[in-house]
Amino acid sequence: MDVIVTGRRCTITDEFREKVTDRLQGIERFRDRVQRVEVQVSAHSHKQPDQATRVEITLIGKGPVVRSEASADDKGMAFDHALDKMKSQLRRAADRRKVHRGLRVADTIAAAPVEVPPPAEDAPPVRRIAGLEVTGDGPLVVREKIFPATPLTLAQALDEMELVGHDFFLYVDAETGAPSVVYRRKAYDYGVIHLDVTQ
Repeated sequence: MDVIVTGRRCTITDEFREKVTDRLQGIERFRDRVQRVEVQVSAHSHKQPDQATRVEITLIGKGPVVRSEASADDKGMAFDHALDKMKSQLRRAADRRKVHRGLRVADTIAAAPVEVPPPAEDAPPVRRIAGLEVTGDGPLVVREKIFPATPLTLAQALDEMELVGHDFFLYVDAETGAPSVVYRRKAYDYGVIHLDVTQ
């Protein structure tokens, strides 16, 4: 397992690098097939002292990417908090797999191509503001991400959401092919929203 430690606006000492590498050796017992671990340390002098340093840990290997982050007043404490969060995420995901057997399936379903309809004749005007296109009166889109979408079952989507540590996860339902979102409610309850694109 390769451990890569990088710093943004801060210096990474050999002592800190060794501490991170030693502490991450135990992560393989929570998740096998980890090929690389990326640890990014960022210093933010303009933030409050207890959030001046942020550490992001990303596990990369076979299977979904696992990520956690935490902020503290120094990089050692921020790393410890981020590692604790990651271990908690991995434990929850392992517990879910124990309760729901057979979450992972070896066969993947090929995503169907999506046809984009031509723009309507009475479409609102498009303006360029600061290098971005704004349709009509807004809102202004300041960030856009595109991810490949492999159809997943609900159980797989819940597993993926737990592993990335977010409160929601957007996916394509393997049974219906509908765009869907699973989200966290209070405690261990979850909600699901399916979009009906046939109308």
